[in-house]
Amino acid sequence: MARGTPPAPAAPGQKEERAKSRKIGALAALVPFLWPYRRLMFAAIAALVTTALISLTLPLAVRRVVDNFDTANPHILDQYFGAALGIAALLALGTGLRYALVTRLGERVVADIRKAVFDRVITMSPAFYEKVMTGEVLSRITTDTTLLLSVIGSSVSIALRNLLIFIGGLVLMLLTSAKLTGLVLLIVPAVVVPILVLGRRLRVLSRENQDWIAASSGNASEALSAVQTVQAFTHETASRSKFFEFTELSYDSARRRIWTRALMTVIVIFLVFAGIVGVLWIGARDVRAGDMTQGALVQFVIYAVMVAGGVAALSEIWGELQRAAGATERLVELLQTKDSVQDPQTGLALPQPVTGRIAFENVTFAYPSRPKINALDDVSLNIEPGETVAFVGPSGAGKTTIIQMILRFYDPSAGKITLDGMDLSQLQRDAFRKSIALVPQDPVIFAASARDNIRFGRPDATDAEIENAAKAAAAHDFIAALPDGYDAYLGERGVMLSGGQKQRIAIARAILRDAPVLLLDEATSALDAESERAVQTAVDTLSRGRTTLIVAHRLATVKKADRIVVMDQGRVVASGPHDELVAEDGLYARLARLQFTDGMAAE
Repeated sequence: MARGTPPAPAAPGQKEERAKSRKIGALAALVPFLWPYRRLMFAAIAALVTTALISLTLPLAVRRVVDNFDTANPHILDQYFGAALGIAALLALGTGLRYALVTRLGERVVADIRKAVFDRVITMSPAFYEKVMTGEVLSRITTDTTLLLSVIGSSVSIALRNLLIFIGGLVLMLLTSAKLTGLVLLIVPAVVVPILVLGRRLRVLSRENQDWIAASSGNASEALSAVQTVQAFTHETASRSKFFEFTELSYDSARRRIWTRALMTVIVIFLVFAGIVGVLWIGARDVRAGDMTQGALVQFVIYAVMVAGGVAALSEIWGELQRAAGATERLVELLQTKDSVQDPQTGLALPQPVTGRIAFENVTFAYPSRPKINALDDVSLNIEPGETVAFVGPSGAGKTTIIQMILRFYDPSAGKITLDGMDLSQLQRDAFRKSIALVPQDPVIFAASARDNIRFGRPDATDAEIENAAKAAAAHDFIAALPDGYDAYLGERGVMLSGGQKQRIAIARAILRDAPVLLLDEATSALDAESERAVQTAVDTLSRGRTTLIVAHRLATVKKADRIVVMDQGRVVASGPHDELVAEDGLYARLARLQFTDGMAAE
């Protein structure tokens, strides 16, 4: 990867295509999130307009004071100063109300965006995560939404207020002195050009900066999630170096963005105030010539400063809006990313109760990251209700893919898979998955208590049911020995547990789910002989009356299966009970000789 070029942010779109659409109009995608709170939004806008109008009345009061400064009646001055104080009080109240409403609106909208993005990515199939790093997704949910919060809760309201002051101030300047206003307007093109030119550059740099932040976050997430492996292979220096490189590239991009924005601010402010000074010089000559009053000149000056300040603020806020547009594009990409696995709009109803009959009909499938290599190649297979079927074969034969296809993590490129005669592609995923319990090859332990980790299998389970499931999975004894027992915190990714303990927690979770279909993917691979025997007894009991699919490399764990399916290179090469497959002297027999002979030799 070339230094200085941020990595393409994976699944949600190609970078070259997106570069053409980096416009401030991307913020229009926020309207659906704002509209449910339109009353709050309109109230904020009303407060904003009110404060802007109040601000525009202050110069009128100042003109009255200046023009009547030499009046013989002192009460007139008292009235003008009193009115100015009242206007200031209203301005303070309006500004406070505007801040409260706008900030609340920003917090509410950003919370909804975060929920919408998470709701989207949590349902994406594994194919999505083959191309997108989890850390980048988290960066979008946190960093990008935080940027939007700043814009919605502050920058947009400030921009609108300054826009109103700019327009209103310009109109009142015209009414005060058309001549001087015309001179001021001659400066506008000189101000607008650098805003457009540098603003375009700023937009590109803002998006690049956000991409580098996401890349840095993804790299850190990957390294920290595998910190033990990093340390075991003394890879800290290399990981640190890579993270530092991404962080520095992010900083370099931010530095270029900052200098571009600073340059734009300098040019705009100088041109605006240089023009004002020139106009004031002409105005002062008009006062001396008696063409306008001192109060009128002061009023014009105040409006000119307000207009100039509004332009300067808008030029500065424009950069924030550019960054927000980039962040919005990135979030919208996630929200609009199409999943390769789609639920039907009106899913068919799965017959109840589910018996667990599973059929593969000429199924062919290749992973999206390896489209030219078939993980399954024309597989046909029928599994009867209550049958225990084991899948064996060398690594990469397609055993785990069978499990993933039953869960419909992927759709086959050819053929179909049915549950109780219903095509999985015609069913809502969350509906049929409720009938399946899974013990994955790499057990997932959440940063919660042992009780909550087991209850993940069935959230409404009682404490007694949780303990019974733990006992059946040979997990009760080690859980009870923890400092807080079932309430013991297991740490992130179960760092407090051994590999075997993690698998027993995962097995207890599947036992608690009590589903008609049980999927065991290398469920006993990390257990010692004694624990494996206990768990195997529990699995034998659990599998009675349930359709059970077991993926295993250790053939000793599958000898009691009703049927063993032997797979090789994505195909079913043999099927039958243990003794029959051994007698055939095929691939299974060779695997059996290697394992059992080596095992006896080792003993």
